[in-house]
Amino acid sequence: MSADALRIALVAGESSGDELGAGLITALREKVGGDITFAGVAGPAMRHAGCESWFDCGELAVMGLVEMAKHLPRLLMLRRRLYKRLLAFRPDIFVGIDAPDFNLGLERRLKNQGIATVHYVSPSVWAWRPQRAAQMAASADCVLCLLPFEPAFYEKYDVPAEFVGHPLADRIPMRTDGPAARASMSLPLDAQIVALMPGSRAGELGRLGKDFAGAARLLAEQRPTIQFVAPMASSALREIFAAQLAAEAPNAPVTLLDNQAQQSIAAADAVLVASGTATLEALLLKRPMVVAYRLAHATRIVLEKLDLLNIDRFALPNLLAGKDLVPEVLQDDLQPTRLAHEISRLLDTTDNSAWVAECDAIHSTLRRDANVRAADAVIQRCNRNA
Repeated sequence: MSADALRIALVAGESSGDELGAGLITALREKVGGDITFAGVAGPAMRHAGCESWFDCGELAVMGLVEMAKHLPRLLMLRRRLYKRLLAFRPDIFVGIDAPDFNLGLERRLKNQGIATVHYVSPSVWAWRPQRAAQMAASADCVLCLLPFEPAFYEKYDVPAEFVGHPLADRIPMRTDGPAARASMSLPLDAQIVALMPGSRAGELGRLGKDFAGAARLLAEQRPTIQFVAPMASSALREIFAAQLAAEAPNAPVTLLDNQAQQSIAAADAVLVASGTATLEALLLKRPMVVAYRLAHATRIVLEKLDLLNIDRFALPNLLAGKDLVPEVLQDDLQPTRLAHEISRLLDTTDNSAWVAECDAIHSTLRRDANVRAADAVIQRCNRNA
């Protein structure tokens, strides 16, 4: 690295942050050109884009208050080591990508050392732990938001925030070819197909997998020609869900897949999905869905006792629409019979053109060339003008 190379440090949490980081790196290279160095906490996509990885982003993939507490000593040690390395690297700007419980404290310390900081992906301050919004100004010079309603929330806390759009909306076309997706996966064109997506983390799968499998069993009993696809984020998760299916739905025709989430959604008539980014993928692909969410028991008790929840809806499509666009099934209501009933209602709907039109409107709102807009915001706030 030459002495005058532009230095950008990034820390991504889990695979979704890795994809965002890779898109940002590519856009920055195209804009800046010349000598630029990226380093930090990265996954395979960011490494492929040219980021030196000091630690793998999988080390930060922890979800929930109680789950975070279990891993706290390891995460604090990692953050201390990372902070020392960042001070030695002395980046022109630091970009924390999601992982707010890890990144915001790191950003605050770096900002106090005179390093420019950007937080990419707003924490869900509008949903729970809203007090975090007031603390953001101490950590980030700017928050880059993926959702259009987020910047207004930060205004009342005097935190600079910018809506850049969502890269998924840029990548996914307005219309996808369902029959082509089925053909590529050797799935029948004339069968009803349901995509089962019980989560991309072991904790989610532990809380949702058995009920998803039970719903598949009920649907298979009611609809003899139905078929299921289950794209799994890793081989380990695939093994866990396979065991759950064997116990709860041994005769259900489920095809387990490695990754292929978007292709599976495109091939499906309906999607049974854990709350998260996959719900946005289903919306952008215009596939009807039922969204399920169950907090870990201990996390639920903490949130309820401390009154930390601040939301009427939890599914991202409903938050974007500002109304009940898709069915939500939460906590104690999350049972196989309820899930199967909701999926059946979707499969029996003969005309969803009005629903698709609402999804199209949201898709258009989110499609803003997010990687480029995020790169512009980062360059604008560099300690050195790129």
